[in-house]
Amino acid sequence: MTKPMTQTDASRIQSAQAKKGGGKVEKSSFSSRATKAGVRNASGKTPPPNGPSKTGNPSGGGRGNNPPSKR
Repeated sequence: MTKPMTQTDASRIQSAQAKKGGGKVEKSSFSSRATKAGVRNASGKTPPPNGPSKTGNPSGGGRGNNPPSKR
């Protein structure tokens, strides 16, 4: 099981990258994404209840997934 990103972890990563890059951190860098993840995890928000299956089981009735769209 993996440990979720914390704001402390993200800060440490971003600091190291800023030191390496002369004080600059690119928008799409790993440290930028880590910071976003740390903030998201600290906010306590959970993914939507109808999000993708994390068990690997197929979608279907009784699993909390959205029904197929009607054409």
